[in-house]
Formats: sequence, structure tokens, C-alpha cells
Amino acid sequence: MIPFFDMHAVQSTLQQQISDAFERVSRSGHMILGPESTAFEEEFAHYCGARFCVGVGNGLDALALTLRAWGIGPGDEVLVPSHTFIATWLAVSMVGATPVPVEIDEHHVLDARCLAARITPRSAAVIPVHLYGQAAAMDEIRGIAGKAGLLVLEDAAQAHGAKYRQRRCGSLGDAAAFSFYPTKNLGAMGDGGAIVTDDAALADKLMALRNYGSKAKYVHEIPGTNSRLDELQAAILRTKLPYLDDWNDRRRAIAQHYTAGLKGLDGIETPLIAPHNDHVFHLYVVRAKEREKLISFLAHREIKTAIHYPLAPHMQRAFSELGIPANDLPLARRAAEELLSLPLWPQMRIDDVDRVVEALRDFARR
Repeated sequence: MIPFFDMHAVQSTLQQQISDAFERVSRSGHMILGPESTAFEEEFAHYCGARFCVGVGNGLDALALTLRAWGIGPGDEVLVPSHTFIATWLAVSMVGATPVPVEIDEHHVLDARCLAARITPRSAAVIPVHLYGQAAAMDEIRGIAGKAGLLVLEDAAQAHGAKYRQRRCGSLGDAAAFSFYPTKNLGAMGDGGAIVTDDAALADKLMALRNYGSKAKYVHEIPGTNSRLDELQAAILRTKLPYLDDWNDRRRAIAQHYTAGLKGLDGIETPLIAPHNDHVFHLYVVRAKEREKLISFLAHREIKTAIHYPLAPHMQRAFSELGIPANDLPLARRAAEELLSLPLWPQMRIDDVDRVVEALRDFARR
């Protein structure tokens, strides 16, 4: 069986270092907001090319707390991609604002050409998502947002280390939200997230918001919440961060091998990469006209796949109150119906990639 993602292969390469991180934290006596968290925040901010990093409990909180720190709430609108993991939309609804979808482009990210038409007097921010490991068109998005007075929050949950015009994702907007879910390019051994920014006032407010609204024990300046990156996860992330660029290079090599092997197949479209982007392939996603048949065919060959994502956010019951007709946003609906993620992790063997490619070629020959 070729799994969709092999967690054991990822972890086993650093097993001793991870064990050392466990030992270091257990001996320190610090479990939350200690030296490991502080060190990781400094290291990850530097890696992203930003001044500040604030660790939080997960990627959803990273998005929602940033919106909250900006004062975005009821009566406001936030522009979001029509096709993304639902957390992008949920963050907006969590603060009481309204998500307004913008259609995607051929790279499956928010289409800057459609952005201006969706801005209204209630618009407060835009959240471009660097989906699957490729950056959105940030120059165009920032230009439009700047003219309209909108804040720009990068959803970089799938783009650790990705670059846009030689700048890392995380340094391209007013702030950026990351997830460290275990399967991410930089993953913890549990939930975790962070916000990176150059805005000192925003970082200061986020540090309070994540910790019950407190910067000094039992002194609560604002109504906050409990969303803190714990010491163990921070220590593991510190262990993995030095390897991230090498792992991303390996992901690119696997993706190039897929693309070369699948070139010209009838009914299969490989990912398009914008010329100014340095894609990190959190996922390798193809477009398949007969997706369900292909999934069954690959499963019979003992190859696991995944769908990211099978139902567009505007068609989810959670957002039915928005009243967006199912037939609206046709590009998002088509993505939900046709996109398929193939197996990929940094330690994946090329002979397994070849086995997936050959299975896809056999399917196309049918």
C-alpha cells in the first residue's frame, strides 16, 4: 500500500532529535509560554522575514485572533477565496463578520482580477490563501487592497517556506497565519499555529489575546481567550525548522517527477505554477475529469489519494445563512468536483512515485 501521507517516515528521520526535545522540555519545568516558545517565535519570524511571531493553539485561531485584534467584527465583510479549507471562512464568522467569496484562478488561489468587483463599503480585509503550497498574486492583491483601505491577512497554513518574487510567504501582507498541524510542511506532533507580522502593536495585542487578555499574571487588560503554543510543540517545531528547506526541495523534486510522468495524459491536468512563485507542494493536486473512477482504480492498485476539498465552502450547511446559490461560483464548484491530491511526503521514494504515475497512465489508456 502506498499511503497518501506517511507520518512515520517523516518522524523517523528525526527520531533522536525529537526524543531530545521531549527530554529538554520535561526537564525544564516549563510547559506553556516558556523558553522553547520564545525561541521558536524568534526563529520562525526570522525564517519568514518578519519582525514578530506569536504562537497560538492552531491555524484557525491564528486567523481569527488576528481579525479580532484588528477590530473586525459584526457589520464587516472579509473577502475570502471561493475554494479553500473551510477554516478560512470560519475565522471570519468566528469574529461575527461576513465572508465574501472571490473566485479562484487557474492556480486555485484567489483571483486578483475578480477582487475589486467584490469590494463594498463594508469590506474590512482580504484573506488570500496560498493554497496547496503556492502563493496568491500578492502584488496585485495588495495594490487593490491598498486603494480600498483593506487589511491583508495571508492564510499561509499550507505554504511554509514558499516564496513569491523571492520573498517568503508570511512577509507579504499586514500579517500572516500559519498552521502546524502534523501533516503540514512544518508540522508539530499535535495542533499549533502562529501569526507573523512586522506590526509591533498587533503582535503585542495578540500576545495578550492568546493568554486570557493578559500580559502580566492575573492582570487582564482585554477580554481574551486561551490559545497558546505549548512548549513541547514549540520544541519539536524548532527541531524541524532547520530541515524545512531541504524537505521543500524534496517535495519539488517529487512534484517535478509527477508532472513529467503525467504530461499529456488525456483527462488528467497537472498543477500550473506561476512564473514568479516558488511552490512548496504541500499537496500535489491534479484535475481529473473522471475523479471517482480514478480514485477507485488507484485504490485497487493499493494507492491512497485524498480530495482537497470535496464541497465548496458556500455549499456547506455551516454557511447556508449566507444565501449563496449552489450554482454560483462555478470555478469553486468545478474544483470541488475534479481536484484530486496524489501521495506526497518528503521521504517518498521515487519508485513509489513511478508506481503512482504508471497507475495513472494505465487508467488514461483505458
